[in-house]
Amino acid sequence: MKHLLPLKYIDAVAKSGSIRQAAETLAITSTALNRRILAMEEELGVPIFERLSRGVRLSTAGEIFVHHARSQLSDMERVKSQIADLSGERRGHVSIACSQALLPYFLPDQISQYRAEHAAVTFEVLLRDRTAAEQALVDLSADLALVFEPVRLNEFHNLLTVRQPVHVVMPADHPLAKDDIVRLRDCLQFPIALPATSYGVRHLMETALKSSSQELRPIVESDSFEFLRYYALAENVLSFQIPIGLPSAKQRPDMISRPIDERDVPMGSLYFGQLRGRTLPVAAARFAQQMLDTFYTRFDCD
Repeated sequence: MKHLLPLKYIDAVAKSGSIRQAAETLAITSTALNRRILAMEEELGVPIFERLSRGVRLSTAGEIFVHHARSQLSDMERVKSQIADLSGERRGHVSIACSQALLPYFLPDQISQYRAEHAAVTFEVLLRDRTAAEQALVDLSADLALVFEPVRLNEFHNLLTVRQPVHVVMPADHPLAKDDIVRLRDCLQFPIALPATSYGVRHLMETALKSSSQELRPIVESDSFEFLRYYALAENVLSFQIPIGLPSAKQRPDMISRPIDERDVPMGSLYFGQLRGRTLPVAAARFAQQMLDTFYTRFDCD
């Protein structure tokens, strides 16, 4: 819709933090985009962006305006998807904020399955940590969120909680691979590689050891679970992950994962939800239902 173009321009610049990068995404010149922004700022009577030496950032007024812009764009997406459904052709755009564990296997499978039936629906997947996932819902940059052990849930309408035990990941020939369930104290007898302290898996492990004389002493730390999985193979060490983020034995026969005894580290929770009080566009609502069905079939859920 042409009347929404200025809002799309502002949203694109806010997301990229750069007029030049946003212009490339929008397929217009940076000069033309800058003129559009200046015209909008003149109409509002306040600057939307603060110009920095490298890029731009939203002003206080800009944060209010971009929330309005995203609300308008979201409402239009909802209307368009409802109209498309009347003709039996589903269209729309679905944006998902999620923890790392969902990226390698679960979400690619779910999105490809959905698009096999509804090829006109597009997707955006945003990597967001325990604190940022809910904010992505609040600022309307995401329709749905999947986050492991979130820090807060003030504006989060939880659709489902998926229980996930912490698994230890190791080469297939590691001495602990023979056990069906592994004790944490046995893991700590070997070199370990851990996710950064901001991640839910690390939080669960540190909490579990608070009243213990044992300590976590990683030889490697990383904010990439993909790196940690492969590093476990590279140096024959132990890393840790939740099962939804792990490959099957068929996909990686050289890699083994075993659950850590719940007496040592309790199960964590993966929360799946949307912004409280928001009516989702049809495409996002139907995709959410598909994922709910999958979660109930494959995992232990509340």
